[in-house]
Amino acid sequence: MKQLQIPLFLHDIFGERQSLASIMTILLSGGLLTATLYVIFPGLTDNLPLWRTLLALLFIFDIFSGCIANFTASTSNFYAARKKNRIVFITIHFHIVLVALLLGTDIWYSIGVWAYTITGAFIVNALIGKRSQLFVAGVLLSIALGGIPLLPDIQPYMQTIYLLFVLKVLFSFAVDHYSKAITNIGDEA
Repeated sequence: MKQLQIPLFLHDIFGERQSLASIMTILLSGGLLTATLYVIFPGLTDNLPLWRTLLALLFIFDIFSGCIANFTASTSNFYAARKKNRIVFITIHFHIVLVALLLGTDIWYSIGVWAYTITGAFIVNALIGKRSQLFVAGVLLSIALGGIPLLPDIQPYMQTIYLLFVLKVLFSFAVDHYSKAITNIGDEA
């Protein structure tokens, strides 16, 4: 499949080269999941100013799209070759808490999910190049997938957002899916 050269300012999202089909899949999936969540839970943004609604939906779209983008070879390999970028990416993923603040719900749960996810992502990231990385990431993901639905009185739309946030950052992003970090050790473009 023909690969498109991605503009520099979009490398952190799509990597350096990505197929049009992959880009469309990422954007359509993120958009459809966000729209579906909004349609199924119309009370999600009740009584919120338009700016808070739009910003929350943008962050949700980012989470949903990022789940898919981070599984592509282009994005995974981009970060495998750039250790500092990967650390920065993990560190800045605070927007799950911002979503909860913007929507006015589940603030403490969002902080807990964020802390677990970021801690897990740093653990998984530290294992890049080791055979145990995928196993540890799978264990940490499984704990989150089993534990988040058990949280009492959790909003169902936040549960969906939390689950995909954990998938995005802890597993989809932090794992070197194509083993490029092993062959690119020392290459921090």
